[in-house]
Amino acid sequence: MGATPRSAFRALLTRLTVLATAAAATLTAITTTAATAAPARAAACTGYVGLTFDDGPSGNTTGLLDALRRNGLRATMFNQGQYAAANPSLVRAQVAAGMWIGNHSYTHPHLTGLSQARIDSEISRTQQAIANAGGGTPKLFRPPYGETNATVKSVAARHGLTQIIWDVDSQDWNGASTEAIVQAAGRLTDGRTILLHDWSANTLAAIPRIARVLASRGLCAGMISPRTGRAVAPG
Repeated sequence: MGATPRSAFRALLTRLTVLATAAAATLTAITTTAATAAPARAAACTGYVGLTFDDGPSGNTTGLLDALRRNGLRATMFNQGQYAAANPSLVRAQVAAGMWIGNHSYTHPHLTGLSQARIDSEISRTQQAIANAGGGTPKLFRPPYGETNATVKSVAARHGLTQIIWDVDSQDWNGASTEAIVQAAGRLTDGRTILLHDWSANTLAAIPRIARVLASRGLCAGMISPRTGRAVAPG
């Protein structure tokens, strides 16, 4: 004999309850997996390296920032004061993209051949230009061409700046190919920094591959500590 309408309804209700319980259990499992995945990714960073880009901001900055964001990278942008003053919106874009801003002098001269007063002007005007553009007050300074001496370093220190050179030179300023730039990034080890340039098309093309190379070695892009000058976990 067939089931009565009432018993059929009770059977349907029981099935729906079972299905709802199973769905809830599945959702809980997915949520738990997602929650544990983020710490696992964070734990994959066995060291931090400093990606540094000199000479910006420029017409290439927007594309560079997009590439860095798409590939989960952050970097220190050593800006020239004259370009920061001329392109304040790009300085703000650097900050909005999560980058750190450093001082790279105002006009990119050979500082070691200048008087102390002119060195001071190059550094102080850049501090002001970056602050006026919305980039905050830099704590890091990179002398143009990596040329420095006791006077340059002491003037920078008076402005609260830590001098940062680099550990690996990508040679992008010298026409290095995209492949050579990627290989240079592959020489980075924990705490070390690489010299790159904002305006280099080959460097822009290298960004996705640099991200993959670093990830394959458990290295993440970090900030440069003003205290030690080494790349560390972002604060």
